[in-house]
Amino acid sequence: MKKVAIVTSTRAEFGLLRPVITELRKYENPGFSVELIVTGTHLYPEYGMTIDEIHDQDIRIDHEIRVPVDSGSSTDISNNQAEILKSFTQLFVDQEYDAVLLLGDRYETLAQAIAAMNTRTPIIHLCGGDITEGAMDDSIRHAITKMSYLHFTTNEESRRRVIQMGEDPARVFNFGSTSIDNIVTIADMTKAEALRSVGMAECRYALCTYHPVTLEDTDVDAVIGSFMEAIKAFPDLEFIITKSNSDQGGARINELLDEYQVKTNNIKVFASLGSRRYLSLMRHAEFVLGNSSSGIIETPAFHIPTVNIGDRQKGRLRADSIIECGEDTDAIVNAMKKAMSSEMKKICEETISQYGDGTSGKRIAQKIYEIIREKIDLRKSFYAM
Repeated sequence: MKKVAIVTSTRAEFGLLRPVITELRKYENPGFSVELIVTGTHLYPEYGMTIDEIHDQDIRIDHEIRVPVDSGSSTDISNNQAEILKSFTQLFVDQEYDAVLLLGDRYETLAQAIAAMNTRTPIIHLCGGDITEGAMDDSIRHAITKMSYLHFTTNEESRRRVIQMGEDPARVFNFGSTSIDNIVTIADMTKAEALRSVGMAECRYALCTYHPVTLEDTDVDAVIGSFMEAIKAFPDLEFIITKSNSDQGGARINELLDEYQVKTNNIKVFASLGSRRYLSLMRHAEFVLGNSSSGIIETPAFHIPTVNIGDRQKGRLRADSIIECGEDTDAIVNAMKKAMSSEMKKICEETISQYGDGTSGKRIAQKIYEIIREKIDLRKSFYAM
């Protein structure tokens, strides 16, 4: 029996994993199984208890691993990682997986990767090779790449970077981003349906997410204050805001969002919207605002503008529909005005996604099933370009 584990710790990462889970489980048979491990913020009400969304999609969950998600300080993050490392090491010892699939660049994922490395469990890594210079995710992502056996990148530039890090090209594949799969398959709500689902009537709106910038000594209160002052400059526009992740500083951002919601008429704040509702709302938005990777990867495929604030996503492959701005109020306001201009709308209409054609999940699953049946030798030679 061959067993592959897939780990999900956050709402955003699950959305990207869903196409792979769905496609890979089509190969399940008496000799091959795919186990889903749910952990992290999925299991906490303050982050939307998003395990319920997984259940709602009738996706089988094989293991729930509850770990702390405190994010007030660097000590909290390290303590979280220590608990993740212990819990996942024990799980990998008990289950003896033939491989574990991990996505991206979060601190939880690094601890899971170390647990896999220590138990000699081959790692399949999604979304390696990207660059995000404004966050420690950049270093985490590259570290996981070097621990991994099999790589699936979202674009050709990232594939070249993974190979540049010494990984054998025969084990590095650019099949695009699974986020484009989701756009094709689940972003199917009409504007009226999507708005009704969040208790709103017909209106013009922007979709927003703001995460901590973990490599900067940022005054979170001041940054969110500037963000909100910019929003107040557009009283005729509604702003649908999803809360931050559990990176250091995320909890404070979420506290501030709750406070501003009480005293700001044109914002609505949600812990989580779920992939279908989030992407459907994105499809019909005037623009996407914030510093999330979704504004870089998914939004251009909908032919709408992104206002990308600050340096958190610096280095990612970008489309012409993305407007860069600083974190001060005036810069954000000017960028939002540009996003709503007729000139930018024309640019967006001509934008072509650089992240695949919507078949990533199928191609990744097929390649995993093909390789997992072979004998995997974890001894890797450094590939010199």
